[in-house]
Amino acid sequence: MEQGIMMGKAWAHFKTITYHKYLVMQGCFKVGLYRQGLLHDLSKYSPTEFLVGAKYYQGDRSPNNAEREVIGYSSSWLHHKGRNKHHYEYWIDYSAKEIPGGMAPAPMPNRYIVEMLMDRIAACKVYHGKNYKPEDPLLYYESGKENAPLHRITRKKLEFLLHMLAEKGEDYTCRYIRRRIVKR
Repeated sequence: MEQGIMMGKAWAHFKTITYHKYLVMQGCFKVGLYRQGLLHDLSKYSPTEFLVGAKYYQGDRSPNNAEREVIGYSSSWLHHKGRNKHHYEYWIDYSAKEIPGGMAPAPMPNRYIVEMLMDRIAACKVYHGKNYKPEDPLLYYESGKENAPLHRITRKKLEFLLHMLAEKGEDYTCRYIRRRIVKR
């Protein structure tokens, strides 16, 4: 019985991460980031991430949060953030200036900020389904931004795009990104 439940959760998790990847790919393609769209989140299919995701799968939120609640950290997330440049956590490094000897955020290249935006849009679409609204990625970001160690330039750019998305919608924001950010 338990093996059947695990197989069902593994299949559901596979469908969820594949649908999420498809949505990010769609968004990246809209703005001209074809390579990033194709390669987005491939590490989620590795045993290190996939098996944990299947074990803690719930369908309405990230399995990483469930793993954190059970064991105090997420082994899957630690693996994921170190391999995917669209997560601001990837860009944390030792600081020589801001906090000598401490950790500080480095600025993210624009293409990864854009992929991070597409990732947030896709995650909200997956978890909110038909109830998704263009302001959802901004609301989600605002609920945790106080604790997010983003470089000030990265924060400014991400917030600009999240507000644009909330106010003007996805099509407008994607056109802006394609013409003003990716074309550079």
